[in-house]
Amino acid sequence: MKIALDALGGDFGAQPNVLGALKALKNNPQLEIILVGDEAVLRQELKNQGYDQLPARLSVVHAPNTIDMGAEPAKECRSKKDASIVVCADLVHTHAAEAFVSAGHSGASMVAALFGMGRIRGVQRPAIATPMPTYKGVSLLLDGGANADCKPIHLLQFAVMGSVYMQKVFDIPAPSVGILSIGEEETKGNMLVKHTVPHMRSIGVNFRGTIEGRDVNTGETDVIVCDGFVGNIVLKTAEGLAKTMIRMIKREVKKRPLAMLGALLSKGAFKAVKDHTNPDIYGGAPLVGVNGVAIIAHGRSNDLAILNAIQTAARLVEKDFVGDVATKIAALKPTFTAIEQELHGGDHE
Repeated sequence: MKIALDALGGDFGAQPNVLGALKALKNNPQLEIILVGDEAVLRQELKNQGYDQLPARLSVVHAPNTIDMGAEPAKECRSKKDASIVVCADLVHTHAAEAFVSAGHSGASMVAALFGMGRIRGVQRPAIATPMPTYKGVSLLLDGGANADCKPIHLLQFAVMGSVYMQKVFDIPAPSVGILSIGEEETKGNMLVKHTVPHMRSIGVNFRGTIEGRDVNTGETDVIVCDGFVGNIVLKTAEGLAKTMIRMIKREVKKRPLAMLGALLSKGAFKAVKDHTNPDIYGGAPLVGVNGVAIIAHGRSNDLAILNAIQTAARLVEKDFVGDVATKIAALKPTFTAIEQELHGGDHE
């Protein structure tokens, strides 16, 4: 199994990517990794890690260019065919690799995957599927930001793809699905939610109804469906709240000597919570709906995050995630067509 890694993607350059790749090779003897990026830089980093020669099952594909973070992704991907992210997607398209991982420009990763790999037949909009730590374990939120504006058919397809992901990666036989709204009553919500809810029970997912924002981190459902505008706000709010709460707790503890003693005694519990909510253990978010496995890792990914992103990609390939999604979407084509007709047409782009 070959995984292409955008080895210069992310805020910290080659080091965490190369370290993560080496650890992944050690963990999985069936894995081969292609480091994509400036060859001179990557070989120097390998030397820094003690490798004068390429380790077994590791290769390098030279891609001298990168995507500028402030640039428009589609324009950059069209003009820079030798950019590392673009080359990664092309390796999957040509079957030289079975998946790619990138901690680089997330917008460019999405565009490169769409341009290079295309969509699964019948999928109207790919989505970013983001694992969210919860009280009960982990839930999958999608869309995490790929589509700011959505139609009901898009949310319905997100529900199907998210369910397949939770089955494949987290071994949940019948993942529960909820649609994010402003109340538990299915009559509440905006027009998108109101038009989507009546059709959720006709697409074969384990639909539990609408859920509120307060339910996201309690783990009320395994899959949380929303448009990318709402989803991205939820993700950024959760990230900011977690950081703020930690800072507030530290500040208040330092004011109280007895609290400092209690914090010392509770160190193990605090570490367990920190580990459970650490995004590095999930590695990254898959771009579901594209015709291949693409994992978008956080720009601040360290070697642990890269390792786990590669392992997630390998698991999706091993479990034939793309093939299963394609089968389910194809089987539901008559249902989706009927729903779109009932809703007075849809976006068939």
